[in-house]
Order: sequence, then C-alpha cells, then structure tokens
Amino acid sequence: MTDVIIIGAGPAGLSAAIYVERAGKHALCLEEKMVGGQIVNTPEIANYPGIKMVSGFDFSMGLYEQATELGAEVEYERADRIEEILNDAEGSDGDSSRYFKVITQSGKEYEAKAVIIATGAKNRHLGMTKEEEFTGKGISYCATCDGAFFKKKDVAVNGGGNTALEDALFLSNYCNKVYIIHRRDEFRGEPKNLEAVQKKDNVEFILNSTVIDLKGEKSLEAVTVKDKITGEEKDIPVSGLFIAIGQEPDNQGFKNVADLDPAGYVAADESCRTKTPGIFVAGDCRTKSVRQLTTAASDGAVAALVACSYIG
Repeated sequence: MTDVIIIGAGPAGLSAAIYVERAGKHALCLEEKMVGGQIVNTPEIANYPGIKMVSGFDFSMGLYEQATELGAEVEYERADRIEEILNDAEGSDGDSSRYFKVITQSGKEYEAKAVIIATGAKNRHLGMTKEEEFTGKGISYCATCDGAFFKKKDVAVNGGGNTALEDALFLSNYCNKVYIIHRRDEFRGEPKNLEAVQKKDNVEFILNSTVIDLKGEKSLEAVTVKDKITGEEKDIPVSGLFIAIGQEPDNQGFKNVADLDPAGYVAADESCRTKTPGIFVAGDCRTKSVRQLTTAASDGAVAALVACSYIG
C-alpha cells in the first residue's frame, strides 16, 4: 500500500510526484512508455516561465531526477483500470475507509490511498486506410523523432496548430520540400511560429484542404488532398507525412471512477477532483480550455496537494 499512485509520468505526473514527496507522502508513478510524455520529443521549449530555452528531453529528465531524488518511484506499466475498495471493517477508532487498486495490462496490482490520473493525451490519427500499414514507412507523428530519415526528400505536414508549424519548421532544415496541409485558411498556432515558417523558401501551404487518401505500395509515395471549396482533388508526391492534427485522451479504462466528457476527457475543474473521493486528475487528460506545459505542471501541483490533504 502506497500513499498516492500517479498514472502517467509526463510533466503533470512528475510534477505531482514532486509535490507528493515534498508533502511527506510517497508517490508511485505508473508509466506506459517513457518518462516525460510527448514533450520529450520537443526540440526547444521557450515558453516555460523562468527557463529561456531548454530541450524537451532535458526538461523531462530534470523533472524525473527531481522526483526520484525526493523518493518517488516509477514503474513501467500501463494502468488499465482502477477499482475502488471499500473497507467496512472497523478499526480502533470505529471509522470505515476506502482505498484503490490499480490493475495494469500485465496483470499486476498496486494499492494506494489516493490516485491521480495524469495520462495526458496521445496523437490523433487520421483513421484512413493504410495509415497503420504505413506508420514507420512514411507516416509519422513525431517530426523530431523521424525527420532525419527524410533528408533531402519531399514531405508533408498535416495540421494547423503549434505542433504542425513547429514540425514544418524543423523539417524545412532537412527536407527538400515541406507541404503544410491544413483544412482552414487560418492557423491556430502562435503568430510567431507561423511567421517563422512563412520565411522558409522550401515550405508550401496547401490550405482549405484535407488528406483523403494515402498512396503507395510498400511505403508512402503520395497523398491525395481535396480542396474543401472547389472540390478539386490532386496527388502530392511525398516520401513522408507527419500527422499533427491534435490529441485525444486515453481514459476509457477509468470511467467507472471518473466522469468523462464526450471527447473522453476526465471531467474536473481547477480543483482536480473527480466524482470519486480519493481520485484526482491532472494535465492534458482533464477537461480544460488551455493545454500547455505550464498548465500541466500546475495541475500536478494542485492534484498532489489536494490528494495529500485527502489522505490526511
């Protein structure tokens, strides 16, 4: 039995672990893939207060080292579900209590007095034929991870947010040509990022358009795009397509202890409390209007302190 189990070891989860340990409780993080979450693949973080510039990897490792040096543990397990255990046996004080059991994909069970869900959000897929087949063979969701494989080749980025603009800017330094395919004629990304991309001679914008087909035999050879206004369809020969159309949460396994909104995010306000006493949520996986590194860290701190107050 530990004090707080934190599901996820991204910025929200590790921030929570730091605050749990500083509050004199013990934190155990269950992480499916790697510590740091998706921010670990960001080449430059320039919008975190107090840090002018840092790589996502260095930032993540700093969080991990800080948390573990304080005493937090990290186990590489995928948490599949949470069970609430009501213990009605009376203790010496006559109080009844509850605790939680987290069951992982491998079948292991971990018990805690409180749980913080900090699963973040994963990359949204296009949901197209051949998308899975071509993943790793032309289809990628991480430009900084795979961009070097497309040196001097033509590629496309699909999306209109900061990630898409940052991906295009990064790829323009390696690739012969970079197409930005966006379903609108305006971008959600920061103007500063858009201006930087617009200055690149090897970047071409394909606006008001959507990807409707992926072509190729053993790997991606072209994408078919459709103009939403004219209805015109055309093939764009590319060796790579970097999909940056947003993220989606992975919270279905926890809907027995937390309400989910229609998009699958855990319903919670700034207090980070869920419908179940003792279950809290932090970071990009909860309902919120702003999903940034700073808000993830903030959620982690709030959820941890509320959880520790709950434990007593």
